[in-house]
Amino acid sequence: MTYVLAIAAVLVVVDQVTKAWARDGLTLGVPVPVFDGWLNLTLVMNPGLAFGLLGSVPPGWRWLIACMSVVALAVLARVALRILPDGGWTGLLAVALIFGGAIGNLIDRVRFGAVVDFVDVHWRGWHWPAFNVADSAITVGVTLLALRLLSARTTVTS
Repeated sequence: MTYVLAIAAVLVVVDQVTKAWARDGLTLGVPVPVFDGWLNLTLVMNPGLAFGLLGSVPPGWRWLIACMSVVALAVLARVALRILPDGGWTGLLAVALIFGGAIGNLIDRVRFGAVVDFVDVHWRGWHWPAFNVADSAITVGVTLLALRLLSARTTVTS
């Protein structure tokens, strides 16, 4: 568990530093092209869940989203206790990335009532919702965890 916490802590620091840079260096809603035609840096304050889901919830109810994040962290802790003893480095890394990313976004929800997003990917009319380092870590962590669980299930049934 020490490795998980160390990796998660480093991730939270990197996430918060990049979000502070975005808040200080970008103007809300104004795209800054990085690679013309597919990547901008655009500051967005996302009051909802992933991809803006529940973003229109009234501000007085946003505490519910923060509570859902805390519950998700508690569930992840239980999953971690089951996966880590035999999960190998992929299980350890997956849990650390998900845990660190969730904490990074929870910090934003508590501080600002919204998550700071700024990576803006688009291509030929297709536009992905803005995201951040924490979101990327959660996505990679969930993918690793799913692969780990699928490979464990395949091994057991074979």
